[in-house]
Amino acid sequence: MDRSLAVERLLRGVPPHDLPAALRSALSEHFGARAVELLMADYALTELCRVSTLPYTSDPIPVEGTTPGAAFVTQAATFDHDGASVTGYLPVSVRGDRLGILAVTLPEEPEPPVWAELERFAEALAHELFVADRDTDLYIQARRSSRLTLAAEMQWQLLPGRACTRAEFALGGQLEPAYAIYGDCFDWSASAHKLAVTLINGMGEGSEAALLTNLAVNALRNARRAGVALDAQAELADQALYAHYRGAQHVSALLLEFDLATGTADVVDAGSPRLWRLRDGKAEQVHFDDQLPLGTFEDTLYTAQRFQAVDGDRFVFVSDGVYDAAGPHGERYGERELAEAVVATADLPAAHVPGSVLRELTTRRHGEQAEDDAMVVCLDWFGPTPLSGPGPSHAVSVGTR
Repeated sequence: MDRSLAVERLLRGVPPHDLPAALRSALSEHFGARAVELLMADYALTELCRVSTLPYTSDPIPVEGTTPGAAFVTQAATFDHDGASVTGYLPVSVRGDRLGILAVTLPEEPEPPVWAELERFAEALAHELFVADRDTDLYIQARRSSRLTLAAEMQWQLLPGRACTRAEFALGGQLEPAYAIYGDCFDWSASAHKLAVTLINGMGEGSEAALLTNLAVNALRNARRAGVALDAQAELADQALYAHYRGAQHVSALLLEFDLATGTADVVDAGSPRLWRLRDGKAEQVHFDDQLPLGTFEDTLYTAQRFQAVDGDRFVFVSDGVYDAAGPHGERYGERELAEAVVATADLPAAHVPGSVLRELTTRRHGEQAEDDAMVVCLDWFGPTPLSGPGPSHAVSVGTR
Protein backbone atom coordinates (compact mmCIF):
# COMPACT_ATOMS: atom_id res chain seq x y z
CA MET A 1 0.00 0.00 0.00
CA ASP A 2 1.20 3.55 -0.82
CA ARG A 3 2.54 5.17 2.37
CA SER A 4 0.47 8.33 1.92
CA LEU A 5 -2.68 6.28 1.65
CA ALA A 6 -1.63 4.20 4.66
CA VAL A 7 -1.09 7.27 6.86
CA GLU A 8 -4.33 8.96 5.84
CA ARG A 9 -6.31 5.75 6.29
CA LEU A 10 -4.81 5.38 9.77
CA LEU A 11 -5.90 8.92 10.70
CA ARG A 12 -9.46 8.16 9.67
CA GLY A 13 -9.57 4.88 11.56
CA VAL A 14 -8.19 5.62 15.04
CA PRO A 15 -10.25 6.90 17.99
CA PRO A 16 -10.34 10.75 18.05
CA HIS A 17 -8.20 11.07 21.18
CA ASP A 18 -5.49 8.89 19.63
CA LEU A 19 -4.72 11.01 16.55
CA PRO A 20 -1.32 12.37 17.73
CA ALA A 21 -0.06 8.95 18.87
CA ALA A 22 -1.24 7.29 15.67
CA LEU A 23 0.42 9.92 13.50
CA ARG A 24 3.62 9.66 15.53
CA SER A 25 3.70 5.89 14.97
CA ALA A 26 2.91 6.15 11.26
CA LEU A 27 5.47 8.84 10.51
CA SER A 28 8.10 6.95 12.46
CA GLU A 29 7.42 3.80 10.46
CA HIS A 30 7.12 5.33 6.98
CA PHE A 31 9.38 8.40 7.21
CA GLY A 32 11.80 7.56 10.03
CA ALA A 33 10.52 10.52 12.07
CA ARG A 34 12.32 10.91 15.40
CA ALA A 35 9.62 13.07 16.96
CA VAL A 36 6.10 14.21 16.04
CA GLU A 37 4.29 16.81 18.11
CA LEU A 38 0.92 18.53 17.71
CA LEU A 39 0.75 22.16 18.86
CA MET A 40 -2.71 23.77 19.17
CA ALA A 41 -3.24 27.53 18.99
CA ASP A 42 -4.73 28.92 22.19
CA TYR A 43 -7.92 31.00 22.27
CA ALA A 44 -6.04 34.30 22.16
CA LEU A 45 -3.96 33.10 19.17
CA THR A 46 -0.79 34.16 20.97
CA GLU A 47 0.53 30.76 22.10
CA LEU A 48 0.94 27.24 20.75
CA CYS A 49 0.08 24.58 23.34
CA ARG A 50 1.40 21.02 23.21
CA VAL A 51 -1.25 18.31 23.10
CA SER A 52 -0.81 15.92 26.01
CA THR A 53 -3.03 13.62 28.03
CA LEU A 54 -2.99 16.08 30.94
CA PRO A 55 -3.98 19.67 30.12
CA TYR A 56 -2.11 22.74 31.42
CA THR A 57 0.99 20.65 32.26
CA SER A 58 3.46 21.94 29.65
CA ASP A 59 4.75 25.41 28.89
CA PRO A 60 3.20 26.95 25.77
CA ILE A 61 5.32 28.26 22.90
CA PRO A 62 4.83 31.96 22.07
CA VAL A 63 3.62 32.66 18.55
CA GLU A 64 5.68 35.83 18.34
CA GLY A 65 9.41 35.37 17.80
CA THR A 66 9.51 31.57 17.40
CA THR A 67 9.98 29.26 14.41
CA PRO A 68 6.69 27.36 14.94
CA GLY A 69 4.97 30.71 15.54
CA ALA A 70 6.24 31.95 12.19
CA ALA A 71 4.72 28.90 10.49
CA PHE A 72 1.41 29.63 12.20
CA VAL A 73 1.37 33.31 11.24
CA THR A 74 2.52 32.91 7.64
CA GLN A 75 0.68 29.62 7.10
CA ALA A 76 3.80 28.26 5.43
CA ALA A 77 6.20 25.57 6.57
CA THR A 78 9.25 26.70 8.56
CA PHE A 79 12.30 24.68 9.54
CA ASP A 80 14.86 24.30 12.34
CA HIS A 81 18.16 22.56 11.58
CA ASP A 82 19.92 21.04 14.57
CA GLY A 83 23.07 19.17 13.63
CA ALA A 84 22.07 15.86 12.14
CA SER A 85 18.30 16.43 12.29
CA VAL A 86 15.77 18.86 10.88
CA THR A 87 12.35 19.82 12.28
CA GLY A 88 9.59 21.03 9.99
CA TYR A 89 6.72 23.07 11.42
CA LEU A 90 3.67 22.50 9.22
CA PRO A 91 0.38 24.47 9.44
CA VAL A 92 -2.63 22.50 10.64
CA SER A 93 -5.53 24.40 9.07
CA VAL A 94 -8.93 23.59 7.60
CA ARG A 95 -10.70 25.88 5.13
CA GLY A 96 -8.73 28.88 6.35
CA ASP A 97 -9.29 28.18 10.07
CA ARG A 98 -5.87 27.95 11.72
CA LEU A 99 -5.87 25.20 14.36
CA GLY A 100 -2.19 24.80 15.10
CA ILE A 101 1.14 23.34 13.97
CA LEU A 102 2.45 19.83 13.34
CA ALA A 103 6.15 19.54 14.27
CA VAL A 104 7.96 16.66 12.56
CA THR A 105 11.64 15.91 13.26
CA LEU A 106 13.50 13.86 10.64
CA PRO A 107 17.04 12.46 10.94
CA GLU A 108 18.22 14.33 7.83
CA GLU A 109 16.99 16.86 5.29
CA PRO A 110 14.64 15.01 2.90
CA GLU A 111 13.82 15.77 -0.71
CA PRO A 112 11.25 18.59 -1.15
CA PRO A 113 8.45 16.19 -2.20
CA VAL A 114 8.67 14.61 1.27
CA TRP A 115 7.84 17.91 2.98
CA ALA A 116 4.96 18.40 0.54
CA GLU A 117 3.69 14.95 1.49
CA LEU A 118 3.94 15.77 5.20
CA GLU A 119 2.09 19.05 4.63
CA ARG A 120 -0.78 17.06 3.14
CA PHE A 121 -0.83 14.94 6.31
CA ALA A 122 -1.03 18.12 8.40
CA GLU A 123 -4.03 19.23 6.35
CA ALA A 124 -5.65 15.81 6.70
CA LEU A 125 -5.01 15.98 10.44
CA ALA A 126 -6.79 19.35 10.57
CA HIS A 127 -9.93 17.83 9.07
CA GLU A 128 -9.81 14.98 11.57
CA LEU A 129 -9.34 17.38 14.50
CA PHE A 130 -12.33 19.40 13.35
CA VAL A 131 -14.48 16.27 13.56
CA ALA A 132 -12.81 14.96 16.73
CA ASP A 133 -14.09 17.86 18.85
CA ARG A 134 -17.53 16.22 18.74
CA ASP A 135 -16.26 13.21 20.67
CA THR A 136 -13.34 14.30 22.86
CA ASP A 137 -12.28 17.29 24.97
CA LEU A 138 -8.57 16.61 24.44
CA TYR A 139 -7.94 19.21 21.72
CA ILE A 140 -10.26 21.80 23.24
CA GLN A 141 -8.36 21.50 26.53
CA ALA A 142 -5.04 21.71 24.71
CA ARG A 143 -6.01 25.12 23.28
CA ARG A 144 -6.21 26.61 26.78
CA SER A 145 -3.21 27.98 28.60
CA SER A 146 -5.54 28.67 31.56
CA ARG A 147 -9.15 27.99 32.54
CA LEU A 148 -12.02 29.76 30.83
CA THR A 149 -14.79 31.48 32.75
CA LEU A 150 -18.21 29.87 32.36
CA ALA A 151 -19.34 32.79 30.19
CA ALA A 152 -16.32 32.37 27.90
CA GLU A 153 -16.97 28.62 27.66
CA MET A 154 -20.52 29.33 26.49
CA GLN A 155 -19.44 31.99 24.00
CA TRP A 156 -16.64 30.00 22.36
CA GLN A 157 -18.99 27.05 21.82
CA LEU A 158 -21.26 29.34 19.79
CA LEU A 159 -18.67 30.39 17.24
CA PRO A 160 -18.58 28.92 13.73
CA GLY A 161 -14.76 29.07 13.79
CA ARG A 162 -12.19 31.85 13.79
CA ALA A 163 -11.52 31.98 10.07
CA CYS A 164 -13.07 30.82 6.81
CA THR A 165 -11.80 31.10 3.25
CA ARG A 166 -13.53 30.61 -0.07
CA ALA A 167 -12.86 31.82 -3.60
CA GLU A 168 -15.29 34.72 -3.13
CA PHE A 169 -14.26 35.87 0.35
CA ALA A 170 -12.07 35.39 3.43
CA LEU A 171 -13.24 35.86 7.02
CA GLY A 172 -11.47 36.15 10.36
CA GLY A 173 -12.83 36.88 13.84
CA GLN A 174 -11.54 37.21 17.39
CA LEU A 175 -12.97 37.89 20.86
CA GLU A 176 -11.09 39.44 23.78
CA PRO A 177 -10.32 38.96 26.58
CA ALA A 178 -10.34 35.42 25.24
CA TYR A 179 -10.63 33.68 28.60
CA ALA A 180 -13.29 35.94 30.15
CA ILE A 181 -15.65 37.22 27.42
CA TYR A 182 -19.27 38.10 28.18
CA GLY A 183 -21.84 39.03 25.54
CA ASP A 184 -19.98 39.66 22.27
CA CYS A 185 -20.26 37.03 19.57
CA PHE A 186 -20.11 36.56 15.81
CA ASP A 187 -21.57 34.03 13.44
CA TRP A 188 -21.32 33.28 9.74
CA SER A 189 -22.64 30.77 7.26
CA ALA A 190 -22.13 30.37 3.51
CA SER A 191 -24.16 28.49 0.92
CA ALA A 192 -23.67 28.19 -2.82
CA HIS A 193 -25.15 31.65 -3.35
CA LYS A 194 -25.22 33.54 -0.03
CA LEU A 195 -22.92 34.56 2.81
CA ALA A 196 -24.55 35.51 6.12
CA VAL A 197 -22.52 37.41 8.73
CA THR A 198 -23.91 38.24 12.16
CA LEU A 199 -22.36 40.45 14.85
CA ILE A 200 -23.87 40.33 18.36
CA ASN A 201 -23.34 42.47 21.45
CA GLY A 202 -25.46 41.27 24.38
CA MET A 203 -25.97 43.50 27.39
CA GLY A 204 -24.85 42.56 30.90
CA GLU A 205 -21.95 40.56 32.30
CA GLY A 206 -20.88 37.02 33.03
CA SER A 207 -23.04 33.97 32.42
CA GLU A 208 -26.26 36.04 32.24
CA ALA A 209 -24.85 37.95 29.25
CA ALA A 210 -23.73 34.67 27.70
CA LEU A 211 -27.20 33.16 28.13
CA LEU A 212 -28.76 36.18 26.46
CA THR A 213 -26.32 35.96 23.54
CA ASN A 214 -26.87 32.20 23.21
CA LEU A 215 -30.61 32.74 22.85
CA ALA A 216 -30.09 35.51 20.29
CA VAL A 217 -27.61 33.60 18.13
CA ASN A 218 -29.70 30.43 18.09
CA ALA A 219 -32.90 32.36 17.37
CA LEU A 220 -31.17 34.01 14.39
CA ARG A 221 -29.78 30.68 13.19
CA ASN A 222 -33.23 29.11 13.45
CA ALA A 223 -34.75 31.92 11.40
CA ARG A 224 -31.95 31.87 8.83
CA ARG A 225 -32.25 28.11 8.38
CA ALA A 226 -35.99 28.51 7.86
CA GLY A 227 -35.10 30.40 4.67
CA VAL A 228 -36.84 33.69 5.44
CA ALA A 229 -35.57 37.13 4.41
CA LEU A 230 -33.12 39.07 6.56
CA ASP A 231 -35.67 41.51 7.98
CA ALA A 232 -37.90 38.60 8.96
CA GLN A 233 -34.92 36.89 10.64
CA ALA A 234 -34.45 39.97 12.81
CA GLU A 235 -38.15 40.07 13.67
CA LEU A 236 -38.29 36.39 14.66
CA ALA A 237 -35.21 36.76 16.89
CA ASP A 238 -36.66 39.94 18.37
CA GLN A 239 -39.86 38.07 19.27
CA ALA A 240 -37.92 35.18 20.84
CA LEU A 241 -35.91 37.55 23.05
CA TYR A 242 -38.91 39.65 24.06
CA ALA A 243 -40.93 36.53 24.90
CA HIS A 244 -38.23 35.47 27.35
CA TYR A 245 -37.04 38.77 28.85
CA ARG A 246 -40.10 41.03 28.28
CA GLY A 247 -37.84 43.92 27.29
CA ALA A 248 -35.66 43.80 30.41
CA GLN A 249 -32.70 42.52 28.35
CA HIS A 250 -31.87 43.18 24.72
CA VAL A 251 -29.18 42.44 22.16
CA SER A 252 -27.49 44.84 19.76
CA ALA A 253 -26.89 43.21 16.39
CA LEU A 254 -25.67 43.86 12.88
CA LEU A 255 -27.01 41.34 10.35
CA LEU A 256 -25.68 41.06 6.80
CA GLU A 257 -26.41 38.79 3.87
CA PHE A 258 -24.17 38.96 0.78
CA ASP A 259 -25.18 37.69 -2.64
CA LEU A 260 -22.03 35.86 -3.76
CA ALA A 261 -22.82 36.34 -7.45
CA THR A 262 -23.21 40.13 -7.33
CA GLY A 263 -21.67 41.47 -4.11
CA THR A 264 -25.00 43.05 -3.16
CA ALA A 265 -25.52 42.97 0.62
CA ASP A 266 -28.72 43.33 2.62
CA VAL A 267 -28.22 44.76 6.11
CA VAL A 268 -30.24 45.15 9.29
CA ASP A 269 -28.59 47.45 11.83
CA ALA A 270 -30.14 46.75 15.23
CA GLY A 271 -27.65 48.29 17.62
CA SER A 272 -24.03 48.97 18.34
CA PRO A 273 -21.71 46.76 16.19
CA ARG A 274 -20.19 49.02 13.52
CA LEU A 275 -18.71 48.54 10.08
CA TRP A 276 -15.60 50.09 8.50
CA ARG A 277 -14.80 49.68 4.81
CA LEU A 278 -11.32 49.81 3.29
CA ARG A 279 -11.44 50.67 -0.41
CA ASP A 280 -8.57 51.98 -2.54
CA GLY A 281 -6.45 52.57 0.55
CA LYS A 282 -9.07 54.71 2.32
CA ALA A 283 -10.96 53.57 5.45
CA GLU A 284 -14.36 54.99 6.29
CA GLN A 285 -17.30 53.98 8.42
CA VAL A 286 -20.37 52.67 6.60
CA HIS A 287 -23.51 54.09 8.19
CA PHE A 288 -26.94 52.49 8.25
CA ASP A 289 -30.28 53.58 9.67
CA ASP A 290 -30.38 52.77 13.39
CA GLN A 291 -33.10 50.35 14.41
CA LEU A 292 -34.05 49.04 17.84
CA PRO A 293 -31.91 46.35 19.48
CA LEU A 294 -33.44 42.88 19.35
CA GLY A 295 -35.85 42.18 22.21
CA THR A 296 -36.52 45.80 23.18
CA PHE A 297 -40.26 45.87 22.45
CA GLU A 298 -42.88 43.39 21.33
CA ASP A 299 -43.45 42.88 17.58
CA THR A 300 -40.84 45.38 16.36
CA LEU A 301 -40.67 45.65 12.57
CA TYR A 302 -37.25 45.75 10.89
CA THR A 303 -36.27 46.98 7.45
CA ALA A 304 -33.30 45.67 5.47
CA GLN A 305 -31.10 48.16 3.65
CA ARG A 306 -28.81 47.43 0.74
CA PHE A 307 -25.25 48.31 -0.20
CA GLN A 308 -22.79 47.11 -2.82
CA ALA A 309 -19.48 45.35 -2.14
CA VAL A 310 -16.81 45.95 -4.78
CA ASP A 311 -14.11 43.41 -5.63
CA GLY A 312 -11.14 44.11 -3.35
CA ASP A 313 -13.19 45.66 -0.53
CA ARG A 314 -12.27 44.90 3.05
CA PHE A 315 -14.91 45.18 5.78
CA VAL A 316 -13.97 45.38 9.46
CA PHE A 317 -16.73 44.95 12.05
CA VAL A 318 -16.19 46.02 15.67
CA SER A 319 -18.22 45.97 18.89
CA ASP A 320 -18.43 48.81 21.41
CA GLY A 321 -15.66 47.16 23.41
CA VAL A 322 -13.36 48.36 20.60
CA TYR A 323 -14.61 51.78 19.55
CA ASP A 324 -15.49 52.81 23.14
CA ALA A 325 -12.28 51.40 24.66
CA ALA A 326 -10.75 53.88 27.09
CA GLY A 327 -7.07 54.85 27.00
CA PRO A 328 -4.88 55.48 30.06
CA HIS A 329 -6.26 59.03 30.41
CA GLY A 330 -9.91 58.16 29.79
CA GLU A 331 -9.96 59.11 26.10
CA ARG A 332 -12.00 56.87 23.79
CA TYR A 333 -10.56 54.90 20.90
CA GLY A 334 -12.78 56.71 18.42
CA GLU A 335 -13.31 56.74 14.68
CA ARG A 336 -9.95 58.24 13.71
CA GLU A 337 -7.97 55.58 15.55
CA LEU A 338 -10.13 52.79 14.11
CA ALA A 339 -9.68 54.10 10.58
CA GLU A 340 -5.92 54.22 11.16
CA ALA A 341 -5.92 50.64 12.48
CA VAL A 342 -7.88 49.42 9.42
CA VAL A 343 -5.38 51.09 7.05
CA ALA A 344 -2.36 49.89 9.06
CA THR A 345 -3.48 46.24 8.75
CA ALA A 346 -4.28 46.47 5.04
CA ASP A 347 -1.52 44.06 4.02
CA LEU A 348 -2.50 41.36 6.52
CA PRO A 349 -4.78 38.44 5.59
CA ALA A 350 -8.31 38.69 6.97
CA ALA A 351 -7.61 36.02 9.60
CA HIS A 352 -4.79 38.13 11.10
CA VAL A 353 -6.54 41.51 11.21
CA PRO A 354 -8.74 40.99 14.31
CA GLY A 355 -5.82 39.93 16.49
CA SER A 356 -3.67 42.81 15.28
CA VAL A 357 -6.36 45.40 16.06
CA LEU A 358 -7.02 43.91 19.48
CA ARG A 359 -3.31 43.81 20.33
CA GLU A 360 -3.08 47.49 19.44
CA LEU A 361 -5.94 48.14 21.85
CA THR A 362 -4.07 46.29 24.61
CA THR A 363 -0.94 48.35 23.90
CA ARG A 364 -2.99 51.52 24.07
CA ARG A 365 -4.26 50.52 27.52
CA HIS A 366 -0.66 49.88 28.62
CA GLY A 367 -1.67 46.36 29.61
CA GLU A 368 -4.48 47.48 31.93
CA GLN A 369 -7.62 45.33 32.21
CA ALA A 370 -10.29 46.08 29.59
CA GLU A 371 -13.57 47.61 30.76
CA ASP A 372 -15.59 45.52 28.32
CA ASP A 373 -15.13 42.53 26.05
CA ALA A 374 -14.29 43.33 22.46
CA MET A 375 -14.99 41.74 19.09
CA VAL A 376 -13.36 42.29 15.70
CA VAL A 377 -14.37 40.50 12.49
CA CYS A 378 -12.70 41.09 9.11
CA LEU A 379 -14.23 40.20 5.75
CA ASP A 380 -12.26 40.42 2.50
CA TRP A 381 -14.50 40.46 -0.55
CA PHE A 382 -12.69 39.02 -3.58
CA GLY A 383 -15.68 38.95 -5.91
CA PRO A 384 -17.88 36.37 -7.60
CA THR A 385 -16.61 33.26 -9.34
CA PRO A 386 -18.27 31.15 -12.05
CA LEU A 387 -19.40 28.78 -9.30
CA SER A 388 -21.19 31.56 -7.37
CA GLY A 389 -23.97 31.68 -9.94
CA PRO A 390 -27.24 33.57 -9.54
CA GLY A 391 -29.16 32.34 -6.50
CA PRO A 392 -32.86 31.55 -6.40
CA SER A 393 -35.13 34.57 -6.06
CA HIS A 394 -36.48 35.16 -2.55
CA ALA A 395 -40.20 35.14 -1.93
CA VAL A 396 -39.98 37.72 0.85
CA SER A 397 -39.31 41.30 -0.24
CA VAL A 398 -36.30 43.15 1.16
CA GLY A 399 -36.32 46.90 1.68
CA THR A 400 -33.59 48.98 0.07
CA ARG A 401 -31.89 52.10 1.14
